Amino acid sequence: MSSLTTIHETEGLEEYLGEIEQRLLGAVSCHPGLAGGKRLRPLLVFLAAPSGREPPYVAGVSVELVHMATLVHDDLIDRAGYRRGRASAWARFGPDAARAAGDYLFARAFGELAATGDGRAVSTLASACLSLARGEALQRAQTHDPETSVESYLERCALKTGKLFEAACLLGAGATREDARELADFGLALGIAFQIADDILDCTGETIDPGKIAGTDLREGTPTLPLLLAARDDEVVHRALAGGSLDGALVRVAATGALDRSRRVALEYAERARACLNGEVHSDELEAMTYAVVERRT
Repeated sequence: MSSLTTIHETEGLEEYLGEIEQRLLGAVSCHPGLAGGKRLRPLLVFLAAPSGREPPYVAGVSVELVHMATLVHDDLIDRAGYRRGRASAWARFGPDAARAAGDYLFARAFGELAATGDGRAVSTLASACLSLARGEALQRAQTHDPETSVESYLERCALKTGKLFEAACLLGAGATREDARELADFGLALGIAFQIADDILDCTGETIDPGKIAGTDLREGTPTLPLLLAARDDEVVHRALAGGSLDGALVRVAATGALDRSRRVALEYAERARACLNGEVHSDELEAMTYAVVERRT
């Protein structure tokens, strides 16, 4: 049985994600076309929730709205023309409309959560959003810098991806980091593994999404793990990442073995995530997610 099959056979999950979809469509009714994606973060919310309680619909919707907002803003900052095979918000409607759409999604996320009266949950999501902003600033500072350290790259992964995964776990559990430290650590490590795997896919082009074009990170000068490792061994990749000619650079990334080395690091973080599991209700499904995020092709 595959990792994804194990996860999607979880009792109540199909109904939960169906309700999340309807609520998301309602939340973005003013901006149709924004509600696509894999719903990985709401899935984490569901799997982290204790048994015997109402499914955490509001938490799932809120964390996904934040994720959607970051995608809209990221596309605007990066001037990305496509998102999930469709014209991005900024490309279709212009930068001002895209900025407003992203702000709207952030506002809806906190509006949904604030309506529950759970100040602790609002604080958890706000902390994750602060980390997202810090991670974006760090990425801007690292752009076209092939001397970026692996440690600094991993810090960026934690801030831009891991912290929202962490928040999803905590919101699902209805707990603070102090109350659910191991579950929080699971989400953080899983998010880093996910981001490394995503950065590998960018170099290989192994995706069924026509909106994704291989080598986007290299063209934009974003120092990801495979690019940094390859730049250490190959001067062509080093120059390309620094803003020089891109000719032949992406092929040479694979030739250095950087993709395999990066995948080993992703697997190490997936293993760290598994080590954090401590008898949670959906431990089998959470464990399966650690394999799925590294095995994925999209």
